[in-house]
Formats: sequence, C-alpha cells, structure tokens
Amino acid sequence: MMSGGDHEPGHYYVGIDVGTGSVRAALVDQRGILLAFAEQPIKKWEPKFNHHEQSSEDIWAACCHVTKRIVQGIDVNRIRGLGFDATCSLVVLDEQFHPLPVNHEGDSYRNVIMWMDHRAVSQVHRINKTKHGVLQYVGGVMSVEMQAPKLLWLKENLRETCWDKAGHFFDLPDFLSWKATGVTARSLCSLVCKWTYSAEKGWDDSFWKMIGLEDLIGDNYSKIGNLVLPPGTSLGSGLTPEAAKELGLPPGIAVAASLIDAHAGGLGVIGADVRGYGLICEGQPVTSRLAVICGTSSCHMGISKDPIFVPGVWGPYFSAMVPGFWLNEGGQSVTGKLIDHMVQRHAAFPELQAKATARCQSIYAYLNSHLDLIKKAQPVGFLTVDLHVWPDFHGNRSPLADLTLKGMVTGLTLSQDLDDLAILYLATVQAIAFGTRFIIEAMQAAGHSLSTLFLCGGLSKNPLFVQMHADITGMPVVLSQEVESVLVGAAVLGACASGDFTSVQEAMARMSKVGKVVFPSREHTKYYDKKYQVFLKMVEHQKEYSAIMNGD
Repeated sequence: MMSGGDHEPGHYYVGIDVGTGSVRAALVDQRGILLAFAEQPIKKWEPKFNHHEQSSEDIWAACCHVTKRIVQGIDVNRIRGLGFDATCSLVVLDEQFHPLPVNHEGDSYRNVIMWMDHRAVSQVHRINKTKHGVLQYVGGVMSVEMQAPKLLWLKENLRETCWDKAGHFFDLPDFLSWKATGVTARSLCSLVCKWTYSAEKGWDDSFWKMIGLEDLIGDNYSKIGNLVLPPGTSLGSGLTPEAAKELGLPPGIAVAASLIDAHAGGLGVIGADVRGYGLICEGQPVTSRLAVICGTSSCHMGISKDPIFVPGVWGPYFSAMVPGFWLNEGGQSVTGKLIDHMVQRHAAFPELQAKATARCQSIYAYLNSHLDLIKKAQPVGFLTVDLHVWPDFHGNRSPLADLTLKGMVTGLTLSQDLDDLAILYLATVQAIAFGTRFIIEAMQAAGHSLSTLFLCGGLSKNPLFVQMHADITGMPVVLSQEVESVLVGAAVLGACASGDFTSVQEAMARMSKVGKVVFPSREHTKYYDKKYQVFLKMVEHQKEYSAIMNGD
C-alpha cells in the first residue's frame, strides 16, 4: 500500500455531491486539486407548504450526466476511487428497489422526502415527548428534519400506497453508494447522525417500539440497514458493470461508504495544514477547529476526543465525520435561502437585478460594492446600527432547537430604495454570523475549546459573509485553496476506499489546503458585542410575545 501516493502523481478520484438544487461532480488529484467540474440541476416539488420532494431516478440520472462530463478526454484507468456525499433526504423503495410515492398524489417518481421537509411536526413532537435515551445524542430534542419523524409520518399518512409496500428506506448518500455497488450497507455517518443508530450499541429496539415503528425491527432492521460501515470504507467489489456504464467509469473501481454533504465539507477543510499563516490553531489539536459549511443552510462541525453533550446541538456522534473523533453538529436551517428571500422580496430587487446584469456582476457582488459606496467613512458593518434581524424564518435548529421560532426584523422605515435593500441584506448576513456566535458559545460552555473557523460552501465565496463571521465571532476564518471543499471531501472518501492513503486523516491532510485567512477587525468588537446583546434580546422578546398571545 502506498502512503499518499507521492511516487505516482497520476491517480485521480471522483467526488459526487448531491446538494439541494443540483448534482456536482469533480475529478480530483492526489493533492486535492480539482481538474474538472460539472453541475446539473435536479428537480424539486413542493406539493404543499413544508412538503419538499425529489426523485431518486432524476438524481441518479444527474449523477451519471455530470460524471460523464468530467471524465471526457481523461484516461479513465487512472481513476482509482469514487466517493459520494448528499443531503440527508429520505429515499423510499419497494422490495424490488423500485420507487414508492411519498405523496398523497401517488406519484412514485417523487419518492424522496427532502432534508428540509417539515411535514412531520406532530410526529417529532410526540417523539420528543417520550424523552427516550437516544435523544440525548441529538442535543436532547430531535429535529423534524431527521428520519424517524418522517418514517412515522409515512406510516400514519401513506400506509397502503407507501409504508406497507416499502422494502428499503435509504438516506440519500447510502442510496447512491447502493446504486453504484449493489451493496445495501449504510454509512455510519448517516445512520448515527439522522437515524439514532449508535456506533457502539447499534439500534435501540426500545426506541422504535416506543414511537410506534416496531415494524422496522423485523428481519434484523433490513429495511433501514444492518451492515454499517465507517465513511471511506471500500464497498463490495467496487463499481458494478451496470453503474460503470451509466457513469462512464471503469467497472470495479473502489466506491466508498458515503457522507452527508455538510460532513464531506467538514472533511474537506478541517484537516488542512495551517503552518505559516500565523494562526493560533497551528499549535493546537484539530479539535480547536470549527468547520462551518454554509450553503442553503449552515452546519457547524466540531470534533472532540471524548463525547461532549451540548444542549440543542446534535451529537456527540462517534466517527461520523473523522474516524476516532466524536462529532457535534450545530446548524442553522436557512442561511443562503434566507439571504435570497430577504433580497428577492424587496421592492428594489428588479433595479438591483438590472444594475448587476449591466455590470456583469452577481447580485451579491453588486450589493457588496454598493455597501462600500454608501458607508462613507464608517466601517461597513456600522450601517446597521438601527436595523436588527433574528434569522429563524424556518425555526431554530441550534442551539435553541425550537421549530416554532419565527424571523424578526426591527428598525424598518418607509424607504424602498437600493440603499435600504443593501442595508437589509447586510443586517441579514450579520444575523447569520450572530447565530454562528450563539452556537459557538453553547459549544464552548459545554466543553469545546474552539479558536478558528474553517468556512466552505457557497456562502464562503461571499467576502462580506466571511468578514462578518470573523468580526462577529472574533475568530480568524480559514478558506480553502479549493473553493469546492465538499467535492474535495467526497474525493477524499474515494481516495481512502482505493487504498492510496492509509487513513482518512492522512488523505485529509494531503488533500485539503489553506487558500486564504481572514482575520477579525478587533477595533469593531465593542459595536458587535452591543449588536449581539440586541440579537439575544430579540428572541427573548419573541418568546414573551408568544406567552402573551397564548396566555388566558
């Protein structure tokens, strides 16, 4: 077995990432450099408010399309491994592995309940009322976005058309590795993080019985997984001839046990060699690093040598991201989606679109330059002295774990111009950064020792978003040399499965590199401390309003 493959720089790995709105694939070399990239949108349905569905057939077709594109003109025999990551959506198949409908319309093409689907509110409420022991590993309160409430919803609402016919319930990353290899093994990452599986004890029969899903226990949990492997483990005999043909890859190449998309991002950034950047974490263990994966939603990944229980933060999950370490996962349900929402519904949005298009800029690059224009002599962050946002427009995932919370904005005027839109955008970005600070403080209070943020995902490409996270948390932010860290993380899995590296940790260190470091502006600390006080007051007030309205 070669270590790091230094003697043979010609090995490639394919990483496939299934996000909320698209599938992306990359060809990555042993140094973690992207050699080719392709993206393909995937379909989404919202038949009712809070019901979000996709199609596993559509997703797999998109995986095949992008993979064929990235290997054009490449000697495919140099590709050694394939790794998948995906959103933690729920895929439902019958015993013959055909799709089953997850909707009242009976449309079996739509057989995926998306991660962001909130249909199972009543089910998760009942599950949380049980106070079962497994809940202590999800911050004490299960999220509506996890799989148990969604499974219970299917049993209670689609008994005949879906539940009774179901043979396999997959987390989407595990569906993809099954499709590639024919192996129904599940990744420890998905099962531990979203399904209440324990790396040490396995499934807990008493939990499934208590919530009314005892039918899943039968046949040694065959419907939800009884062979569970750490991420990066090589599956079966590798890529099947059928899948190889569909993907345009050689049959038999190593396919890795998968990761959830955010965890792949964590894997892609958290192990980077930081020597020479003057960072405090250089002399500290990897447990001083917090990976923040920020796209449609944001996830905050911190690892520890021993289990740490953080109220309102998911985990501790053993070996769910980095083998041998416990993972805690904080999160914000909508971040990128919230920024889009705030900007697109503003009266000045058409003007913004027109001006950004005329300048060949994205709307966010235009807004950032517009803020620089209107700030005059003051720091840009100070433009929101009177405007404050509480960002939980889709409930709070961490650290309050309260689905009922709503978004708040205070300090509105009659203005509807572009200046007003830009400042509202800034206040929203700041609110998301304050949410990150709130999560960090909860993790620190429980025993984590964090000093540096490692950002990746779509929002990490926005310099304002990055600077606000540095200023508001008071921590330096490390950005990867390779912007597509999630795809690097997926490729790391493929590299591990191929045997080219001796461990996930070695592959991480070799394949993730620092691109840029953004330090906080210390002279603004007092201002942001004040805004943070307002931020915390807002949620306090919201709870007071709710108590008044729900009182006698």
